[in-house]
Amino acid sequence: MALRSGLPIPAPLPLPTAETPCSATDGPWCEVVYQVTSADWLARASSVVIDGTIKTVLIVALAVVVRGLLHRGVHRLARGAGEGHLPALLRPLRDRGPQRLQVGAVLSERRRQRAATIGSLLRSITSLVIYGIAFVLILGEFGVDLAPIVASAGVIGLAVGFGAQNLVKDFLSGIFMMLEDQYGVGDTVDLGPASGTVESIGLRVTTIRDAEGTLWYVRNGEISRVGNHSQHFSIALIDVPVGHGTNIAHATAIAETAAREAVTEAPLAEMVLDEVTVLGVQSVTAEAMTLRLTVTTKPGQQVAVRRAMFGAVSTAFTEAQIPPPVTAPAAAAVPTPS
Repeated sequence: MALRSGLPIPAPLPLPTAETPCSATDGPWCEVVYQVTSADWLARASSVVIDGTIKTVLIVALAVVVRGLLHRGVHRLARGAGEGHLPALLRPLRDRGPQRLQVGAVLSERRRQRAATIGSLLRSITSLVIYGIAFVLILGEFGVDLAPIVASAGVIGLAVGFGAQNLVKDFLSGIFMMLEDQYGVGDTVDLGPASGTVESIGLRVTTIRDAEGTLWYVRNGEISRVGNHSQHFSIALIDVPVGHGTNIAHATAIAETAAREAVTEAPLAEMVLDEVTVLGVQSVTAEAMTLRLTVTTKPGQQVAVRRAMFGAVSTAFTEAQIPPPVTAPAAAAVPTPS
């Protein structure tokens, strides 16, 4: 187009376009962030931050879902084991004891406590493993080189392993004690270093309260033997001395009758699981002959049953005029020279 003077009108120049610092490797978020903020460093890092955040949220959400599903499965497994429905995985860990005591309510509470303990341990291990894997994946999404971290962790773990051998030993011993059901809270046990009632069981330490009220902390790795006085059932055993010349058959009949009458009355009737058994003469000394009687009781009830049986048999012997044991004469005092 020309003016009236005949001079041409120049064509309009194109508008300058804004150059972005984004490249093909910076991702799709770079240009969007640069147009909003005009910050080069923020635009170049936007894709890493935004993509990493989105993937982090997805990894965390997936970890939470997987952890919840596994915890639910462990809870159902532990609840089934506590009710007596053992899956194939836990059948080797079945409670030990005579078959006549495996049914009924004798072991139900103990089985429930054991299943709850093992379930809690499995849930803790599951959470640790899942969240550990999620943390490593999140570091990888933000470009962290995991090779030096893994190598350093291996060296540190080796050093800590040498320095914490006792701790690892205590931890492994605690796990096997729980899985093997060696003892539980409330059991009366003899662990060698200490004896008493178990108050708590940890993966490193077991606490025991003895008869005098002292609380003992016993490391699981130091327990080389376990004597459990209250697992599955207990035995109430009494030894009754009688004098020489006693009619053993007559005394045995009286002791058996008195003991059976004692354990059939409340509250002992609920503590006893079997009939009273008279084993006969246990020993013969210069002072007396000893008759032994036993009866199977519920766990931890043997002391009360033993006392009641001994009192009943002693009273019956006194009423039947069974000769008592001979008391050894006291040694004469030797006068000391003045």
